[in-house]
Amino acid sequence: MFHVLTLTYVQPLDVIDQTRPAHLEWIDAEIASGRLILAGRQESGAGGVLVTGDITAEEADDLIANDPYQLAGLVDYERVGFNAGKRAPGL
Repeated sequence: MFHVLTLTYVQPLDVIDQTRPAHLEWIDAEIASGRLILAGRQESGAGGVLVTGDITAEEADDLIANDPYQLAGLVDYERVGFNAGKRAPGL
């Protein structure tokens, strides 16, 4: 199962940006592990979007729980899981 994780900032950007380096390190490590395949800030700047690889709901919840933004209480997360019945080669 794949998951779209949407995070919404609950603090001003200047506060978010203090934790951003740790958040980006965490993203890099999760991409290297294959648990995340896409990550970026929302066009509006109100938060971010993460797309997981093929992982369980429990693994996706673990991702959320270990995000430095989440640990610092800077974001609210929403998780939507979906069965990727159609996918590009290699995914």
